[in-house]
Amino acid sequence: MDCSDKRVLVALSGGVDSSVCVQLLRRQGYEVKALVLRFSDAQDKAVAEAQTAARQLGVPLTVEDCSALFERSVIEPFCREYCAGRTPNPCLICNPLVKFRMLCSCADRMGIYRVATGHYARLAREGDTYYVRTARSAARDQSYMLYRLEQPVLRRLLLPVGEYEKPDIRAEAERLGLDAAGAPDSQEICFIPNGDYAGYIEARGYKVPQGSFLAPDGRNLGPHRGVAHYTVGQRRGPGIALGQPVFVKRILPGGDIQLGFSGEEFYRAVLLDDLVEQGAGLQAGQRFTVKIRSVAKPVPCTLLARREDGLLLAFDQPARAPAPGQAAVLYRGELLVGGGVIREIYADLPGI
Repeated sequence: MDCSDKRVLVALSGGVDSSVCVQLLRRQGYEVKALVLRFSDAQDKAVAEAQTAARQLGVPLTVEDCSALFERSVIEPFCREYCAGRTPNPCLICNPLVKFRMLCSCADRMGIYRVATGHYARLAREGDTYYVRTARSAARDQSYMLYRLEQPVLRRLLLPVGEYEKPDIRAEAERLGLDAAGAPDSQEICFIPNGDYAGYIEARGYKVPQGSFLAPDGRNLGPHRGVAHYTVGQRRGPGIALGQPVFVKRILPGGDIQLGFSGEEFYRAVLLDDLVEQGAGLQAGQRFTVKIRSVAKPVPCTLLARREDGLLLAFDQPARAPAPGQAAVLYRGELLVGGGVIREIYADLPGI
């Protein structure tokens, strides 16, 4: 396929960002087609919204059911990780394995090279390497969510929304008369719209490990509801009275949950595995900024070592509640250069 071809396939969710993405690309001279992916039964409302947006924009829309792939690649690993006491981000799993895989596959089938989404992020190129770049809007930046995308996707991707602020996008949607103009931003996981992760996992028949709450001094404080109900850093939920507020400090192998007092939720280092790297790769001694969750502020860090079991990363200042199962994403200035899944957290710097 010709990379200079002015045709593009846009992932259309029916929300305001992907809808306006269509119009922005048209202004750049692209002939736009749209694709909406049906991930699960909970996605039917979004599919209907995408159909409405496509009709209002006058853009051809393809509906692609990828529920079997989504079940296998996203839902099942999500449930297993929660049952293991970790806190996965399903969007980080979905983007490379389902969303962008299907977007590129459908584009190939249509003979289209370029693909696009409505993410608040940008792209940059250095030599032969393509990078995700932070959005112009720091408040809306979604580059973190794209860290697992690899070069074959990045070289064909367009992210026009990343050059704008959210009010500009909403104003454009209003000008276009789109129903999505006033729609609230989605806050929940798409396949669990009520936000009850533990209830969803239990309803699917997964055995959620049980255990006990352990006081900061190690005392057994009695049973908890199951590890899927808790995550590292959580303050609400334990319901334990120890004279001062407590939080979930660690979820231990076997199912016990270690509680901590305020001030004990800060960690000096993390161990990352399942790495994704761009460009020359990540080397010991390098300095970066890192985000340990999608809405976190980037903080300075040093890559201490590459070990057989992963990459050891130290924060300049202790970071609050890095959660095993979440991702730590590394930046060099505005460029996203890699990241990995947090597997271990350290209150003090470990031996290399």
